Amino acid sequence: MAKLYFYYSAMNAGKTTTLLQSAYNYHERGMRTLLLTPSVDTRFGDGVVTSRIGLSAQGRRFAPDDDLCVATRSDIDARGTLHCVLVDEAQFLTRAQVWQLGDVADRLGVPVLAYGLRTDFRGEPFEGSKYLLAWADNIEEIKTICHTGRKATMVVRVDERGRAVTEGPQVEIGGNERYVSVSRAEFKKVMAGESCIELQQPMLPLGEPHEP
Repeated sequence: MAKLYFYYSAMNAGKTTTLLQSAYNYHERGMRTLLLTPSVDTRFGDGVVTSRIGLSAQGRRFAPDDDLCVATRSDIDARGTLHCVLVDEAQFLTRAQVWQLGDVADRLGVPVLAYGLRTDFRGEPFEGSKYLLAWADNIEEIKTICHTGRKATMVVRVDERGRAVTEGPQVEIGGNERYVSVSRAEFKKVMAGESCIELQQPMLPLGEPHEP
């Protein structure tokens, strides 16, 4: 039976890389996928999904008022059997769209793999993530590391001088120049003005984060 999956993490954990690898695995076996990406993110072109290590693929853009179950059904009618729907930046989904993705799995029998952030720069949940955490059949964390060596679970927005930003709109598209992933303990220190953020952080070795 098809399921709705949610893979979440902080920034720069490799969510998009994992999504593109999943799509490649399907294609390698002769199976067809539908890649959905939010219209708000136009950093790499119209509907282009790009990871920070250079992998990319063409996707279909969706707006907040699009019905994703209808879009999936239309894709099947136009192109034939669909084996998986993959959603990039799933935190930007609306509540209704998360429900629609559940319908894709439940009514159309197509598994859905959604990848996104759990919380914003203030530590508040995104709408899409909140309902994916509530309604997904399977939830899995993709881990990354804070500069302290602890597991990073939070995201800090910074200005051009590396100072933490604590106010502003929830959605502001950016990459390493605007966001840094940190542990909860470090997030609290940054928000309290007790710690500074370095924009150019050294590369940390891959592997499980540790607790010093």
